[in-house]
Amino acid sequence: MRKYLSLIKFSHTIFAIPFAFIGFFLATQNYAFEWVTLFYVVLCMIFARSAAMAFNRYIDRDIDTANPRTTKVREIPNGSIKAKSALIFVLLNCFLFIGTTYLINSLCLALSPIALLIILGYSYTKRFTSLCHLILGLGLALAPIGAYLAVSDTFDLLPVLFSVVVLFWVSGFDIIYSLQDEEFDKTQKLHSIPVLLGKKNALNLAKLLHFVTIILLSQIGNYPEFGKFYWIGFSIFSALLIYQHTLVKHNDLSKVNLAFFTTNGIASIIFGTFVIADILLK
Repeated sequence: MRKYLSLIKFSHTIFAIPFAFIGFFLATQNYAFEWVTLFYVVLCMIFARSAAMAFNRYIDRDIDTANPRTTKVREIPNGSIKAKSALIFVLLNCFLFIGTTYLINSLCLALSPIALLIILGYSYTKRFTSLCHLILGLGLALAPIGAYLAVSDTFDLLPVLFSVVVLFWVSGFDIIYSLQDEEFDKTQKLHSIPVLLGKKNALNLAKLLHFVTIILLSQIGNYPEFGKFYWIGFSIFSALLIYQHTLVKHNDLSKVNLAFFTTNGIASIIFGTFVIADILLK
């Protein structure tokens, strides 16, 4: 179990799941709250992300073996998990994801293959486009709107706006993370924003994406659903987004992991907590 949790980087679930909870609790303002639905939403998040990450490791196994940064630490290259076992794990999680959407409602079930196409298809994108970071962002951006649909069975603007926020936020910090592999990606003819633009310009683009994220969140805060707690969460989230850009320089990547995981993980949890508190206390 420990090996598979490492394979899928289960701890990284903290990036998107607070936004899924935001979508869920937004929907409960107009629709009935049910614990079982919340449970299904959590299961969908776990199954979808497990399938996506394990598939990424399966598809990238040869690349990860060739990459000095990953060959010893990732489970398929170092032999702790067999490639065939990882693929079976992917298929099992896809089946469980679709099965769970069946228990939620017909709309979620109908959209589940599209969701899987996006989150699994991401693994191929760096082979042909530098926009791979945006595809990853799109995959995580399904969390708030998906959770909203699980409760409401209908689309609405506000959860879609939160999904756009996640798209820009995740794309920005994934560009920062990918700086580590710029030289390796060039040798393998893989695509990324750092390969396309260079480290310095890639960091500038990440800053722009996070600036747009902050602007969008500031506009969302004007909706009547939110009050002072939202703005507290917004202020902390924005400060942490800005802070991560002080940690990483184009000529010093020693703090990439701190910027990528710790800062963004804390930002997501804090923001989600304050926003949900605002929703529930209204």
